[in-house]
Amino acid sequence: MGDFSFFLLDGINMTSPEAGSDIMFVIFQGMFAIITPALITGAFVERFKFSTYLFFITIWVTLVYAPICHWVWGGGWISQGVFGDQGALDFAGGTVVHLNAGAAALVAAWMVGKRRGGAAGTIVAHNVPYVILGASILWFGWFGFNAGSELAADGIAANAFLTTNTAAAMAALTWLVISGLHTGKMSAVGAATGAVAGLVAITPACGWVDVGGALMIGLTASIVCYLCALGIEKTGIDDALVVFGVHGVGGAWGALMTGVFASESIGGVKGLIEGNGTIVLEQLVGIVATFLYSGIVTFIILKVLDVIPGLGLQEPENIEMSGLDANIHGERGYVADGAD
Repeated sequence: MGDFSFFLLDGINMTSPEAGSDIMFVIFQGMFAIITPALITGAFVERFKFSTYLFFITIWVTLVYAPICHWVWGGGWISQGVFGDQGALDFAGGTVVHLNAGAAALVAAWMVGKRRGGAAGTIVAHNVPYVILGASILWFGWFGFNAGSELAADGIAANAFLTTNTAAAMAALTWLVISGLHTGKMSAVGAATGAVAGLVAITPACGWVDVGGALMIGLTASIVCYLCALGIEKTGIDDALVVFGVHGVGGAWGALMTGVFASESIGGVKGLIEGNGTIVLEQLVGIVATFLYSGIVTFIILKVLDVIPGLGLQEPENIEMSGLDANIHGERGYVADGAD
């Protein structure tokens, strides 16, 4: 575990030249810390109790995100290595952010239960243009997410930028092909989902692999995530935005493939293809530890919140069916003429 060395920025001399860099690092890491629980939200949208959610994300970031972040990025046991001196590789958050959120999302979606008014997988996107717009903004923002994780404007940051775009494009194309073969349709939403799967999978690898590795990661991640999305749907778990299938599985697959395609000429670490099989074992340790810890602690947090009087997990049926926006927040995302 970490400690309180820099609690409330204690110990940082604001007049020193290094203070600006420290503060920027805090802001950057803060963005990672808040986007991770936001990803979980996609699994239980339209039904989770808002008051409980406020407690959940606060506790979850403290008890789940922070320890895993320390293990991987803060000099913790995963970064130190179990089978050797080189620990697991995670350039920009494949395990810390995506697998972590995906594991929590799977547990949360299962515990909260299905949305009322439709079986899992039958409630479709109601605004496809917004889906594409959102995916486009995500794709662009991911360049800062991944390349920015180098914390410098150098060749590795440029490589992270390039491999991120390459994997996303390959994954989007692959998803279209798979969907076309499977359903006979190639949808815009499918392309967007594939792109996100590629972005997730390249996140742990972008500073460690070359363009060839990025192509393979994007291609294989799209296939794996597509199959997983189908499998989750068959279980009856209502993961509304396929958070586990895309972020959880995509993050795990990307972390594993980082160990396969890591290139010494890019990040200084050899992968399996270059003869270093140990790094794959280290990646597996990081994947398993993250999945188990996140899943188990998330279950405990939600179980406790569910039994506290006045909280609980799912909104009452009448509130859910008439809409959480109107009932809980007093507003609507879409207002038609003449609507109440």
